[in-house]
Amino acid sequence: MADGLESESRKLLGRLRDTMAEQAAGQERLDKITHLTADSMGTEVCSIYLFRDTETLELCATQGLNPEAVHETRMKLGEGLVGRVARTGKTVNAADAPSAPGFRYMPETGEEIYSSFLGVPIQRLGEKLGVLVVQSKQAREFSADEVYALEVVAMVLAEMTELGAFVGEGAALSARHTQPVMLRGSTGQEGTAMGSVWLHEPRVVVTNLVADDPEKERERLRKAVDDLRISVDQMLAGANSDGEEVQVLEAYRMFANSKGWMRRMEEDIDRGLSAEAAVEKEQSQARARMSQVADAYLRERLHDLDDLSNRLLRILTGQGRETGSDMPGDPILIARNIGPGELLEYGRSLKGIVLEEGSVGSHAAIVARALAIPLVIHANRITNEALNGDHIMVDGDQGIVHLRPDDTVATAFRDKMAMQAEAQERYASIRDTACVTKDGQRIELHMNAGLMADLPSLESSGAEGVGLFRTELQFLVRNQMPRRTELANIYARVLDAAKGKRVVFRTLDIGSDKVLPYMKPQDEPNPALGWRAIRVGLDKPGVLRMQLQALIRAANGRPLSIMFPFVAEDSEFADARAEMDKVLAREERLGHPVPSRLEVGAMLETPSLAFASKRFFSEVEFLSIGGNDLKQFFYAADRENERVRRRYDTLNASFLNFLEGIVGRCTVSGTRLSFCGEDAGRPVEALCLAAIGFRTLSMRPASIGPVKSILMKTDLGEVRKALHAARDLGEQNMRGVVMEHLRNNGWAVT
Repeated sequence: MADGLESESRKLLGRLRDTMAEQAAGQERLDKITHLTADSMGTEVCSIYLFRDTETLELCATQGLNPEAVHETRMKLGEGLVGRVARTGKTVNAADAPSAPGFRYMPETGEEIYSSFLGVPIQRLGEKLGVLVVQSKQAREFSADEVYALEVVAMVLAEMTELGAFVGEGAALSARHTQPVMLRGSTGQEGTAMGSVWLHEPRVVVTNLVADDPEKERERLRKAVDDLRISVDQMLAGANSDGEEVQVLEAYRMFANSKGWMRRMEEDIDRGLSAEAAVEKEQSQARARMSQVADAYLRERLHDLDDLSNRLLRILTGQGRETGSDMPGDPILIARNIGPGELLEYGRSLKGIVLEEGSVGSHAAIVARALAIPLVIHANRITNEALNGDHIMVDGDQGIVHLRPDDTVATAFRDKMAMQAEAQERYASIRDTACVTKDGQRIELHMNAGLMADLPSLESSGAEGVGLFRTELQFLVRNQMPRRTELANIYARVLDAAKGKRVVFRTLDIGSDKVLPYMKPQDEPNPALGWRAIRVGLDKPGVLRMQLQALIRAANGRPLSIMFPFVAEDSEFADARAEMDKVLAREERLGHPVPSRLEVGAMLETPSLAFASKRFFSEVEFLSIGGNDLKQFFYAADRENERVRRRYDTLNASFLNFLEGIVGRCTVSGTRLSFCGEDAGRPVEALCLAAIGFRTLSMRPASIGPVKSILMKTDLGEVRKALHAARDLGEQNMRGVVMEHLRNNGWAVT
């Protein structure tokens, strides 16, 4: 880069810094920036377009175009060359703009006399804020140095926007992070909560964008990068040598030692940016590339670079992660994503969780369900919009987040929470009452669990036992395989806490969306249909035997119930049962107490198992229907895919007929049967399941009260008649039939 160009760039940035430091209204600052930029780049026009909403750009300042068009000219995302830059996040450099694809003439601006066009996105860490444009009469393509210079100005504009430099009298923008925002995501865990934002990774605010001494900034950057490399090496030295963690950290080290990354940041400093601003400029461009990359591996590597940039910014600014002592008393955790171990560190102190990423079966969702914390996933832009301490309301039932809500929304939300609390008080009055329907049918209601922290709910919810204890959480939150003695101690504490109530332990259910940090991930095109659950256990019998030994030793002579997950055919259950028998015989030989009563069952999560042999149904001691997986395979609808997962209803006649067939087979063989999953905890669905013959339902603890309440006030025989009558008439969905039946019997349902 020529010294003259570096000098001109530093001069422009110095003038921008002075403009930012002046006491002036927001519009005045924007106007000065367009004048400075046009003058520095030798163009007749410089214009700033900013987003008014997610789909609309507005001309907010210009040098060279008709000044009366400011705040009047608007265009949709993707409309014209400006809209194309905004939509794609990519630079458009056209020597003859009117002939360029997508050009749209805006007559009120007077731009028809200008031929050349250079537009760059104004964006910060992946968030699109607007477009910066220069134009000239001469038909020419702008040079790489000119493009670079304009990108640097756009980056400074983005930072100034973040810092509120354009807010004030006559401002082009309203103040950021002050307006009410509603974000629509997806339900990860049901429930409602309100509180104060707590950012898992607080944003680093860069206030010194421009620097006068490039050599000093280069030295600051080099020292910070050296510190970063040392910290990555230390993390690598402490990692499990056989784990996936090492692969991630190796990628970290590769980026931390990248000469290209360092060179680009040093070039930014030569242009006049501070070390912090140079890091953030490269980070923003990496985020922009991330949104364009379809390849999952490359996206993951860009995530690594993004994380390293955050670490480097914290070293440079001294803005480390805030300590737990600063956490508000009512924290709602906000993060792009979070691992199960990190989430468990927060524990039950959290009132709610909102993630930009994640899935309904992710590690975070599993832990959130175990801790009964409302969770919303896929809340796009939440980490950009929220600041620590912001008032926030989380509706996990609807997958909606209200950030900085206005009084009307806040009042309605509080009313909803008050009604839910009142209902829970009513349910508490029937907590210790057996669930018997109006026509005398006894229904057992059990709870799902996965952590020791769940067990107090066994008493407080009125659950009659634990219908599913997920054992994979103890594996997921560690960086290496847990020892048998560790697991035996945990399982023993679970049985102790249950105080004699039945606990059904599901053996390790990994694979699909649950990958152990220390187990090499499998490159599978469709992991949900791949190497998972009992398939892993049978292929790695050492792990299965170790877990079975831990369970037997934990029981220490007490009754024990174990079930194998994702059994698809008789032979898999037979093979798993044979491993169980081997372990049992070995424990007897070693003189360890064996369970006084051992029940071995299976989870029915694939349609194939419903058609297993009579012998299987006679030999298996109990079956638990895993409703979440069974439904996705029955309908061929991926439960992680928001486009399809809500299209298929549990109360569709075909699915209920299928379930009723399973109930019939279990009745003939005398096999104990339960239904486990989210649908068991939804009152209307639970009512239908009980009506077609299920006598045991297992759900999250908070659902037991509502389900028990509706069952105790309903005649199952009448519901069954209504279902069968509707089916005979060819009704395809039973939801409306059941709702109408409930309304006719005095239930206020919507």
